[in-house]
Amino acid sequence: MSTFRRAERKKAKLRAAICGPAGAGKTYSALLLAQGLGGKIALIDTERGSGELYSALCDYDVAQITAPYKPQKYVTLIKEAAQEYDVLIIDSLTHAWAGEGGVLDMHTDATAAQRTKNSYTAWRDVTPAHNALVDAILTAPCHVICSMRSKMAYEQSDSGGKKTVQKLGMAPIQREGMEYEFTLVLDVNQEHYAVSTKDRTQLWDGRGERITIAHGRELRDWLESGVVTETPPPHAPTIGAGSSAHKALEARIGELGLNRDGVKAWCTKNWGVDHLPDLTAPQQRDLLARLPGFAVTKLMRKIPLMNADELNAIINDPPAWLKLLPDIGAVVEAADQQLTTEAEPTA
Repeated sequence: MSTFRRAERKKAKLRAAICGPAGAGKTYSALLLAQGLGGKIALIDTERGSGELYSALCDYDVAQITAPYKPQKYVTLIKEAAQEYDVLIIDSLTHAWAGEGGVLDMHTDATAAQRTKNSYTAWRDVTPAHNALVDAILTAPCHVICSMRSKMAYEQSDSGGKKTVQKLGMAPIQREGMEYEFTLVLDVNQEHYAVSTKDRTQLWDGRGERITIAHGRELRDWLESGVVTETPPPHAPTIGAGSSAHKALEARIGELGLNRDGVKAWCTKNWGVDHLPDLTAPQQRDLLARLPGFAVTKLMRKIPLMNADELNAIINDPPAWLKLLPDIGAVVEAADQQLTTEAEPTA
């Protein structure tokens, strides 16, 4: 029997991002989309109560997050909202990255706490928290709309002999590549017109419009037009986003310097699991046991590309995780052979 099957778009929940500079109308637009999607609306407000300024627009409930804007605060509220609400607005997701106590501040603190002050390796202590937030957004059983501030740029234009300065939005202030996690990403300008920079629905192709309730209804119809997923047979419980098992797995991936997307791709290929929190406990334990082997394979591939200092570091002071593995001899030998090859005089 073939492993392949005919592709079918499934019914789904919206994962949308609305990006723009201050004053573009991100919160207002998100509330209009939420109304069109239908059902009970919750809003996570990081903007010091500004999320309640539109209470006359529709009925919605609010929960505030104040500094420090640690990702775990978001995860907790996302899980709570998913139990009761049909649409969740996160306004804004930028604070989890660049706000006081957010991921960038956590990275600064992690770097300062290291003896070597290595900012690169400090990410392994921070990335799991960010990844847990992303997974909470992607796996929530409700529609999720996130607002993100854009980096600011200014453009001077000449109209009828009069120079004017226009404020523009650029890339969202979040971790690079964050926008690729969403089904729909809309950039909103100062005149409140939205264009799509990513659109898996294809509904916004070539459009530049002000967001309305009708757009939310349009998205809802598209999302609900997919095939209903059959109820899967009973299965073992998953480890869940933010659990100790999930945190241990994320930490180990970071410690070994592995590519998280590569690990997820392996899980999808071998177990049909697209998100790490959806692993069962036995799968999590199995994966933990496999990770050092993945790291050794990655290191062996890098050795031919290393310079002498990097090779000597492996030979004389291997990484702590490598010292615990029986593969250490093969890795050190490969590094030594490569170093010898580089030291040989050329004819």
